[in-house]
Amino acid sequence: MNKSTFRITKMDCPSEEQMIRMKLAPYEQVKQLSFDIPNRILAVYHTGDIKSIHRAIGELQLNDRLESTEEAELPVATDDSRQRKILWWVLGINFGFFAVEMTTGWISRSMGLIADSLDMLADSIVYGLSLFAVGAAISRKKKVARISGYFQMGLALLGFLEVLRRFFSDSETPLFEWMIIISALALIGNLVSLWLINKAKSEEAHMQASAIFTSNDIVVNGGVIVAGVLVYLLNNKWPDLVIGGIVFTFVARGAIRILKLSQ
Repeated sequence: MNKSTFRITKMDCPSEEQMIRMKLAPYEQVKQLSFDIPNRILAVYHTGDIKSIHRAIGELQLNDRLESTEEAELPVATDDSRQRKILWWVLGINFGFFAVEMTTGWISRSMGLIADSLDMLADSIVYGLSLFAVGAAISRKKKVARISGYFQMGLALLGFLEVLRRFFSDSETPLFEWMIIISALALIGNLVSLWLINKAKSEEAHMQASAIFTSNDIVVNGGVIVAGVLVYLLNNKWPDLVIGGIVFTFVARGAIRILKLSQ
């Protein structure tokens, strides 16, 4: 048994982990993958030559570099039932706030809330792909990823068009109270999610990646709150449109990553 270690500089969230897992799934010589996403490290436990595996990883264009190959024993698999339960809770919180923020975003005319809701949806899609696709055939995983990616990209493009429409028209100033209150609730939800993930005290990649994702969401929630305060102080819609445009960019970037899973 060999262990080949890769440094993958563009591997910074669960979507890249899923891309790599799905890319390498057809390779019978790959016996186990170990991800260290915070440090951008992938360990591949395999038999035979590493060249075909290295070539497959390179096709994902994640800026990979093979650092070493050495003999090693296959690590003992851990029981992840508790971790899966926590991820189900995180998935539920993200999807729940997607529905709440989308609804209140339209009511309050806030593009910041709508964009934040799609960011929550993006996380839900990644967590859902990880949980629902366990044991499924590669073709089914790719089909689910493709549908999810196009759906998310379509929503992001519609969001951009709406931001542009409001930018060039006399649209009303959003209700800052809704922006602040709902984003504060979403912030609390993400803090609970992060607490649950950290409570697991897991060093496994998908749990560490989930913590990174949730931490990024907390920053986005704070951005919408700040935009709401600026809307109040300036009595102007521009802060809401700016934060909405920025978050829609992140949503579109996430959709592109998910679409790569279907290749």
